[in-house]
Amino acid sequence: MDEAPVRRDAGWLQRLESLPLSRADMNSLIMDYLVTEGYQDAAQLFMDEAGVKSPINMKGISERIKIREAMDEGKIDTVTHMVNDFNPELLDMKPMLFFHLQQQKLIELLREKKIEEALEFAQTELAPLAKDNPGVLEELERTMSLFAFADPGTSPFGDLMKLSQKHKVAGELNAAMLESQNLQTTTKLHNIFKILVWGQDNLTSNKVQFPKMEDISSGIISNS
Repeated sequence: MDEAPVRRDAGWLQRLESLPLSRADMNSLIMDYLVTEGYQDAAQLFMDEAGVKSPINMKGISERIKIREAMDEGKIDTVTHMVNDFNPELLDMKPMLFFHLQQQKLIELLREKKIEEALEFAQTELAPLAKDNPGVLEELERTMSLFAFADPGTSPFGDLMKLSQKHKVAGELNAAMLESQNLQTTTKLHNIFKILVWGQDNLTSNKVQFPKMEDISSGIISNS
């Protein structure tokens, strides 16, 4: 028989709310998020209004911003050229990232209904990458399956056509650029959330009742 859930401390929530969190700590987390994710204008405005210093050189953010903007516009060739200007060895050192950029170019061609150009690109540029990197074969097969549908966006592989896929690749590229500069690739806030999820899962698996944050996006805590 399973043991009943155990509540370690009835005053858990009260103690949680009483933990000290200074304005300076909050500002530091916000600034870290803005500069790591490449929001230069917002970071500069926050520096001016909150009097917070940036942990990295603000000028270095501009290159990542220009590349992100080109990604948002679907200009993958431009992105590739800009990345090569930023660091000529980066894409050679990150073959999976290079594949994802090429994959995104194919997706953009399909989005623009350039089917013949997309097919030629897939055969001459994308498919050969699987020979050097068998790990991309499954992703390549999913991508090629888009050609079988008149409307790829509504196909079983339609997730590849969504903006979230483009943002995923942009995030991967942003992290690679940061890594090449010996900078942290994830925000401190992201790491805090990972610790939070790990801690909650650990407590739940040990059948401990505690005030759980059910929805991290809203920060709502249940007392179940």
